[in-house]
Amino acid sequence: MLILYYQRLYLNFPFFKVANENPLLAIYPSGNMSKPLHPHVLIYYTIFLMLYQYSLLKILIHLCQHIFYFAYTVLILIERLIIMPIVSTNVPYHSNMLRQNLNLLLRTYPFLNVQTVGNSVLGTPLYVIKLGRGSKKVFYSASIHANEWITSSVLMKFVEDYCISYVRNSNLYGYSVRNLFNSTSIYIMPMVNPDGVDLVTGNLAVSSPSYQKALHIANQFSSIPFPNGWKANLNGVDLNLQFPAGWEKAREIKYSQGFTRPSPRDFVGYGPLTEPESLAIYNFTLSHDFRLVIAYHTQGKEIYWQFQNFLPPNSRAIGEQFADSSGYVLAETPYNSSFAGYKDWFIQTYNRPGYTIEAGMGENPLPISQFDEIYEDNLGILVLGAVL
Repeated sequence: MLILYYQRLYLNFPFFKVANENPLLAIYPSGNMSKPLHPHVLIYYTIFLMLYQYSLLKILIHLCQHIFYFAYTVLILIERLIIMPIVSTNVPYHSNMLRQNLNLLLRTYPFLNVQTVGNSVLGTPLYVIKLGRGSKKVFYSASIHANEWITSSVLMKFVEDYCISYVRNSNLYGYSVRNLFNSTSIYIMPMVNPDGVDLVTGNLAVSSPSYQKALHIANQFSSIPFPNGWKANLNGVDLNLQFPAGWEKAREIKYSQGFTRPSPRDFVGYGPLTEPESLAIYNFTLSHDFRLVIAYHTQGKEIYWQFQNFLPPNSRAIGEQFADSSGYVLAETPYNSSFAGYKDWFIQTYNRPGYTIEAGMGENPLPISQFDEIYEDNLGILVLGAVL
């Protein structure tokens, strides 16, 4: 071991020379082979060499660490400037895409919070995303009706844009997302009816028992196109007619229209909150103190803000700002559709602002080609809902 150090000593300090005949005993100053160094001096120089080499190694290690951290920081900055989109907005959106998007969003933006608040008829998880940590709480939901799946794309795109703006410390619809993150907690249930969405978008195998069950129900209502006319869950119950806010009146109206049994649409069920999806959103709402809720539907470019004679404070004023930002019409809910909805129950229970947004225009399911217009129209509503 000492021989190795002596050789290194000579390589690092050429004014020394190691004697070939006995390197353990004789190290001579270069050019003077008559006077070997004293053994004590040899020990001192050995210690010096060890310290010198250790210092160089230590410096090299620290240098490599700094280079690594610098490179990592540069990569993070590049990633923040050039962010590849995660949420697909050019294809029909179904439950598998939702799950994949949530996994990628969680890995990319660890400040997101995602929880499961229940399961559908087929056992599909019902996810809720939380944005922010503020004391003010609002709640947005989408796709309670199966053939209105484009609303899930809208809310998921909003989640992604919110995250990007937070990372970049930029604004969304003119508001600082960092400030919004600290002031408001936005809860989002992007797909209330995943089984129905999968049926309409073709994500449910035709040969599966669930598809065949839905087909059997649909065959009894031949005037409703299948699967495009399907709004219900896989039990044939309209989830937005399941809430204890005039449910009996909703049953009376829908029964008179012929929807007295499981159907692709408009069957209220055999009682309120009989379905796992409606019960999940009901219980989740009860466990939080939401100051405002927005339920996304399609279509009509209208905003419904009332339930019967309930007029929550500021609800009309907020609705007018929603209308101004979107170009939609602030309207009263049509009588035959004004009972047992989620928004209706929230207003009745809490006397706080609740809104149904009928996004886009046309026949459900709206084509994905409308996405850009719908998102642009509704971005202001989604931000203002957390601000006002």
